Amino acid sequence: MLINADRDEDGAGEASPLITEAKRDGVPCYALSGAWTTQTVALIDDEMRGIDLGQGADAVVLDLSGISRIDTAGAWLVERLIASGQAQGIEVRLEGPSEAASILLDAVQEASRRSEESEASPKPGLLIVILEKIGRGVYAMRDDFLAAMNILGSTIRGAQMKLGRGHGVNMAAIFHQIDRMGVGAIPVVVLMSAIVGAIVAQQGAFQLRYFGAEIFVVDLVGILVLRELGVLMTAIMVAGRSGSAITAEIGSMKMREEVDALKVIGLNPVGVLVFPRLVALVIALPCLTIAANFAALGGAIVVSYLYSDIAYTTFIDRLRVSIDLGTIFAGLIKAPFMAMIIGILASVEGLKVGGSAESLGRRVTASVVKSIFVVVILDGLFAIFFAAIGF
Repeated sequence: MLINADRDEDGAGEASPLITEAKRDGVPCYALSGAWTTQTVALIDDEMRGIDLGQGADAVVLDLSGISRIDTAGAWLVERLIASGQAQGIEVRLEGPSEAASILLDAVQEASRRSEESEASPKPGLLIVILEKIGRGVYAMRDDFLAAMNILGSTIRGAQMKLGRGHGVNMAAIFHQIDRMGVGAIPVVVLMSAIVGAIVAQQGAFQLRYFGAEIFVVDLVGILVLRELGVLMTAIMVAGRSGSAITAEIGSMKMREEVDALKVIGLNPVGVLVFPRLVALVIALPCLTIAANFAALGGAIVVSYLYSDIAYTTFIDRLRVSIDLGTIFAGLIKAPFMAMIIGILASVEGLKVGGSAESLGRRVTASVVKSIFVVVILDGLFAIFFAAIGF
């Protein structure tokens, strides 16, 4: 029996695939011939599906000696027929395959076996999925920590404008970044801090009024703003404003391969891109914190006068009694550390950007979230440390 005997040759000039059916000692034998390639297998696919292996025999022979060419598509058809026979309990024997055909068939059979094992393997439970995500998160934290320490070490060592060849500090770049991150952030920082100070004063006065102790709202606002809220709110706003900008700028340069270009011409990307921004943040954040403290106290003074009838002079006199230099410096000491954390995390995320806009968006989001999270954790650690030493 000759199946597909009258097929025309394909567009590439190759002989169309043929299937010849015969009997050998009572065993069904199918002789495959022609070119079994991607361009030709569509001509024989229906006939391959229609082969009836269940003819009362325990074995079937596939003679591959007549195949002139075979690729993955043809090998997959043969593998599908073998798998169909095995599913029916029929042994399918291959005869006469070339060395290349044997290697290709073995590879296709191995891939098919792995696919079946993957589909048959049970899906991991919820606990396993959670533990896997935790493990991957721990490894990601380790990688981020090592990258951050690399940037921090390079910055402490110096600007490193040239790779291993001396140092250089670009003061113009530093002042430019101070103007963008510091001076440019004054309006939003002052406005937000004034609103927060006013809210704290209003809520504090509302609660203290029940005890006839509204004057202590000055102590509440002074200590809370100068020790905690002033620097913390400023750091959060800088992380959202400047940290995201750092990640976006470095990430965009990474996407356009400008970072690789800096390496090619012998410049250190950390010295050129990260160092000026990090120095500018360390200088700008304490200054913004001072402005935020004044704005928060100003908002509290106005609300205290309007809501609790506390005169400006009375507020300032009570403030001088309730706070000292230790209270002021307890907040300002945190600012440089928070600035370094924001700058380093933003730079690490920027250098991890891939070649797509989606990657840039993910890294900017991760930069802001991680910076705010670590800043809050650092503020809590400082609070614990100050309480332990009685500062």
